[in-house]
Amino acid sequence: MRYIPHTKDEIQSMLKEIGVDSVSNLFDSIPDDVRLKSELPIPTQMHEEQVLQTLKEMADANINMSEGASFIGAGAYYHTIPSVINYLVKRGEFLTTYTPYQPEVSQGTLQAIYEFQTMICELTGMEVANASQYDLSTACAEALQMARRVTKKNKALVARSVHPHYRQVCETYFKNQDFEIIEIPYDEKTGQIDQAALDNHISDDIAAVLVQSPNFFGVIEELKIIGDKLQDQKPLFIAACAEPLSYAVLQTPGEAGADIAIGEGMSFGLGANYGGPYLGLFATKQKYLRSLPGRLVGETVDSQDHKGYVLTLSTREQHIRREKATSNICTNQGLCALTAAVYLSLMGPQGLKNLALLNLKRRQLLDDSLAELSESAVHFTGPKFNESVVKLALPAKDAVVSLLKDKLFAGLDVSNYYPELNRHLLVCTTEMNQVNDISVLTERLSKFL
Repeated sequence: MRYIPHTKDEIQSMLKEIGVDSVSNLFDSIPDDVRLKSELPIPTQMHEEQVLQTLKEMADANINMSEGASFIGAGAYYHTIPSVINYLVKRGEFLTTYTPYQPEVSQGTLQAIYEFQTMICELTGMEVANASQYDLSTACAEALQMARRVTKKNKALVARSVHPHYRQVCETYFKNQDFEIIEIPYDEKTGQIDQAALDNHISDDIAAVLVQSPNFFGVIEELKIIGDKLQDQKPLFIAACAEPLSYAVLQTPGEAGADIAIGEGMSFGLGANYGGPYLGLFATKQKYLRSLPGRLVGETVDSQDHKGYVLTLSTREQHIRREKATSNICTNQGLCALTAAVYLSLMGPQGLKNLALLNLKRRQLLDDSLAELSESAVHFTGPKFNESVVKLALPAKDAVVSLLKDKLFAGLDVSNYYPELNRHLLVCTTEMNQVNDISVLTERLSKFL
């Protein structure tokens, strides 16, 4: 549809009809002190060659990643993406992911989502999965909302070792609600959740316990111990994972006794892409199916007994009566879920396991190399997957800036989120970090240990 602006006469006619003198009067509800008093500082128009030159100058200011190495993780992981994935997901039939309300014309989309749900159940060891959330941060908040619906309780225990951004989103969700989030500290030696503090806070008025594993520090939590502890208690056990590739070699949330398993699916063929899109994974037990947020695809048969797929157990309130919805997230990230499904099917169980072991071995190589330089270099003693917190002899931000000159993205300065760890760097290794890259990083970090 073409954009055809209204004429001045049409605008005056509409204003007269609603009894307003001018367009500016439509904004009277906005306080005068926050209104813009001048024009926006938007550059004047440029012709095509000027635009291309400007974009080139901007691009030249970037650091060429192909000439360096990145060891940044913290929820956004640098993994290889097989070329066949982009070829498949860019096919024309996948260009739209609009809600498939009419199953008779949406069987391909519905089946793709159904296969995705099945794979997530297998990956997490849970019984039912939905058709995705935006990302792990929103999945955390939605899981707490679900626990609140199930238990009718208004408090939740959240490990302080859960990614700070995820905790911030949860706080925003419940800021104006009668729901209290109590943070449980981490053990200063192991980096795992403080079990004694958790025991002291568990009570009959707690709706859920949210733990991330591997946690923000890269440390693997003892989920089975927590699951056994909560088995006879009222709270639901929510297990979050920012790097679900680890489930290929670690105990799954289902095996650990979790009630809800949530994760970040970006590692499954999506890539960081300058900040997204991400993919929230959400799975639970069959008995909580009715409280599951978001949409769900089910398998059925038609009148001729042919297999078919439909949206099921999802009322229209999900989309039009928000106050009655189990979730106000009603956009299915179908293309992202499809990408993850293609990736998982291509890798297969053994492929995922091999890749996970390679990630683990690269991290172990880094830890061993650092330990040879300083016994206290690797800060936490708990078991890890592909990330470690490295303790330096000076503020981590200084080391990060210095190493950028060598085109080394050495990791994340965690002091922005944990002030007590002001000399600590969160370092991640994946299959993209070659042995030589790790040797270079170790040698460069040696002067900061």
